[in-house]
Amino acid sequence: MKIEKIGLTDIPELTDLINSAYKGGDSENGWTSEGHLVEGSRVNEQMIIKYLDNKDVTILKLTDETNRIIGSVYLETKGSSKLYLGMLSVSPSVQNKGVGRILLEESENFAKQHHRNVITISVISVRTELISWYERRGFIKSGKLLPFPTNVGNPKTPLELVEMEKAV
Repeated sequence: MKIEKIGLTDIPELTDLINSAYKGGDSENGWTSEGHLVEGSRVNEQMIIKYLDNKDVTILKLTDETNRIIGSVYLETKGSSKLYLGMLSVSPSVQNKGVGRILLEESENFAKQHHRNVITISVISVRTELISWYERRGFIKSGKLLPFPTNVGNPKTPLELVEMEKAV
């Protein structure tokens, strides 16, 4: 397995991976699906291109031995001390095999290399199993609730996000 920054040629495969992990047909096979909460695609190719145009954003991919993208993570430097981690995505076919943990560890290394001492994430508040997964990895709830973003699909019921943080 190899971790590196995505390039423009990765965008179609990355878009498919993220949508599959969050909402696609295969996501129902994985425990991270939010398809029962939100309709529509999680990302499109134009969104990823826009992310890559932002100098504060890095998207890492994890590839398997056949060079297929099996996981990815969005990282954005915020202010002088924080790193926002988002869209931690793992192919449903390899969930529960440590891929998410590998990407999370690499994100912590990235934070340290870029002199960020806090990683922040936001999780849909009713996703208790996902919140627990992050808590087991050292994240704590900050006490902040955030509105559900309008550009990541249509919630089937009103949703909000819980902000979590981890010192690194």
